[in-house]
Amino acid sequence: MAEARLYTFYKKEIIPKLVEEFNYENLMAVPKLQKIVINVGAGEAINDAKYLDTVADNIGLITGQRPVKTKAKKSVSNFKLREGMPIGCKVTLRKKIMYEFLDRLINLSLPRTRDFQGVPNKSFDGRGNYTMGIKEHTVFPEINVDNASFVHGMDITFVTSAETDAEAYSLLKHFGMPFKK
Repeated sequence: MAEARLYTFYKKEIIPKLVEEFNYENLMAVPKLQKIVINVGAGEAINDAKYLDTVADNIGLITGQRPVKTKAKKSVSNFKLREGMPIGCKVTLRKKIMYEFLDRLINLSLPRTRDFQGVPNKSFDGRGNYTMGIKEHTVFPEINVDNASFVHGMDITFVTSAETDAEAYSLLKHFGMPFKK
């Protein structure tokens, strides 16, 4: 079970390393991974309603959770976009499902990416959160490449309780995130 393995690894291995590295006096001050948010913006859904349904099905297969469709906040006439039109979907993963997804992402999906050199280490937001983009959803083993009618990307945001980017970088690095050197 991936959740038990990664969570016990966090408790036994990562927490002592972070306490030693950042000199925390209280164990509750050690940063934690709070949630992972997967977001897909599907602008093609303006012209084809079934496109967004297919994207939502793909995200559901990848995460094991049904996504929520996001709607446009403003109307933009140049893009033929009206306020309230569905133009994307997102999923928020927590606890067991979050750790399972993180394990599959690091150990299976990222190494399957073409010409993979590591994920960029400059994508922190200044408050301890990290966002990365994936250009092809077909790198996940749940997606059958032969049945994929089109390829879409996604944004993955790791929300941590870290207060600085250095703490969040160290936390994700200890989880096994393959950052560029």
